[in-house]
Amino acid sequence: MPGGKRGLVAPQNTFLENIVRRSSETSFLLGNAQIVDWPVVYSNDGFCKLSGYHRAEVMQKSSTCSFMYGELTDKKTIEKVRQAFDNYESNCFEVLLYRKNRTPVWFYMQIAPIRNENDKVVLFLCTFKDITVFKQPIEDESTRGWTKFARLTRALTNSKSTIQQLTPVSRTDITSHKHSRLAEVLQLGSDILPQYKQEAPKTPPHIILHYCTFKTTWDWVILILTFYTAIMVPYNVSFKTKQNNVTWLVLDSVVDVIFLVDIVLNFHTTFVGPGGEVISDPKLIRMNYLKTWFVIDLLSCLPYDIINAFENVDEGISSLFSSLKVVRLLRLGRVARKLDHYLEYGAAVLVLLVCVFGLVAHWLACIWYSIGDYEVIDEQNNTTKTESWLYQLATSTGHPYRYNASGTGQWEGGPGKDSLYITSLYFTMTSLTTIGFGNIAPTTDGEKIFSVAMMMVGSLLYATIFGNVTTIFQQMYANTNRYHEMLNNVRDFLKLYQVPKGLSERVMDYIVSTWSMSKGIDTEKVLSICPKDMRADICVHLNRKVFNEHPAFRLASDGCLRSLAVEFQMIHSAPGDLIFHAGESVDLLCFVVSGSLEVIQDDEVIAILGKGDVFGDVFWKETTLAHSCANVRALTYCDLHIIKREALLKVLDFYTAFANSFSRNLILTCNLRKRLYWLNSSCFFVLKSHAFTC
Repeated sequence: MPGGKRGLVAPQNTFLENIVRRSSETSFLLGNAQIVDWPVVYSNDGFCKLSGYHRAEVMQKSSTCSFMYGELTDKKTIEKVRQAFDNYESNCFEVLLYRKNRTPVWFYMQIAPIRNENDKVVLFLCTFKDITVFKQPIEDESTRGWTKFARLTRALTNSKSTIQQLTPVSRTDITSHKHSRLAEVLQLGSDILPQYKQEAPKTPPHIILHYCTFKTTWDWVILILTFYTAIMVPYNVSFKTKQNNVTWLVLDSVVDVIFLVDIVLNFHTTFVGPGGEVISDPKLIRMNYLKTWFVIDLLSCLPYDIINAFENVDEGISSLFSSLKVVRLLRLGRVARKLDHYLEYGAAVLVLLVCVFGLVAHWLACIWYSIGDYEVIDEQNNTTKTESWLYQLATSTGHPYRYNASGTGQWEGGPGKDSLYITSLYFTMTSLTTIGFGNIAPTTDGEKIFSVAMMMVGSLLYATIFGNVTTIFQQMYANTNRYHEMLNNVRDFLKLYQVPKGLSERVMDYIVSTWSMSKGIDTEKVLSICPKDMRADICVHLNRKVFNEHPAFRLASDGCLRSLAVEFQMIHSAPGDLIFHAGESVDLLCFVVSGSLEVIQDDEVIAILGKGDVFGDVFWKETTLAHSCANVRALTYCDLHIIKREALLKVLDFYTAFANSFSRNLILTCNLRKRLYWLNSSCFFVLKSHAFTC
């Protein structure tokens, strides 16, 4: 059950799927309620089979089915149908229509308006039932001259399937339950038809979304309790701690109850299907959980501690149930199946890896103590093995082993449990990290075999965990490393080619400022990943300041804005950067989003540009490419949105209506095609044959 993945949870308009799924045996049409003559926008296979028309032949024809009218169709019924459509009201009619082969058929036609989230009628749903068998037999060309009985017999023969589906309905009953009858036909289970709107996937009231805040928090609680279980169960089994302590018994019982509650929640939690869809059907959820993790979760929740807590329990049975508590480690499966959910957070992965390393060391420490405790006493000779690490630890701590011959007749003494556990954990940690000081060493054959196995496991675990830790840190600092690598390459380049100091400072300042603005994100690379439609939406958002502030774009259609947006580029300029040099071609139209620039002609500042200004050339009005008459230099850090001449002309050629509006409403703050002249302390703009005083 891939609960870590969100699945396909984007809001969707599932109106058509709901109608088709719930009306598989019904013939229906969907018509647009906002267009003249209510054209058909969808017809199901049942209607095509009933009418004899192909779906392509029905599309865009009137939802009133006027294309199926004939000479016997009642004029009054036709008018009533049109009134129902005009008034956006639900109604039903018995109407005579003609199939494609011009065979007349009586239909029971139901009309229902479909509303959107704004309570506006956007569609008409028209359903059809063949009721020819219940009407007066029709006399057409093929049955002309037949007796009434013969025509009725043919009608009954051709309508056996209809007889099985329909029962006679009185006219009064039909008119009094129009809307609910339609909902019943569609098997919707209520009088309310589905709305035509975009909405997030819905779940039943008792079903929990696997990605909701509550379930995410609950999963983290289960993770913490799982680690608690993974720590305490091996410790209790190895050190044979009988749970006479009421506090620990209550705590473990509470943990068991929480895991039982988790089992119940899993029966009511959605999961992601193989196609990425969110499965919220209660029956499918139950079957999926029963087939996957239910048995393991149930075994891990059995109350082993309660039986082991009784004083009169036989020692063998007590040891058995203590050993069975290891089954609770199956709860780690909960972490495994939700691992992809936790991997979404880099810090969480780092913490999990460290916890896993410590957890394995804890398990090995418990096993290491169990081996030493089993071998320290020689049962045959009733003596202690002086070479055992437990004996040496007992001697060094002043708690030697002694045989109680007068009392219990068993060996007593030895170090305390705290000292034993800390020493065992110390040995396993030094072995797993390949340090191994040697002050605690395996001496018996069993200890040596275990040490060899532990070193093999430890080397693999050490390489895996700390290799992943290295990868995580590299990913965390990948952008920073890339930034410093780029700076070093630029410095080496400037030094190798002996670039002048002033220019070098400008280059370094530009790189630093650009990186601080973009955070090292390659916008073009990100946009190239997205599909065409999504890329256009993002570009419209990125250029929204330009489109909203300039009146030239107000009359642009949505398609026109999207075409323009994908052609725009965003550039960042540092103080002192030249956008245009005098004499070079003006092939860009520039919009200032932030910052300020100066326009310099003949070493004189002729204009200062700021936010909202536009400069370049009106090349949509000119046939030749202009030469810049001035330098345009950034005074501060500037953000410019630019579009190339060829790209703009291509869009204007395609959207001719917008081109006229754009040409009238776009005013250049500075036209670099025009040169400014001075004469006797007065200045003139020279444009063609006219001079304008400045």
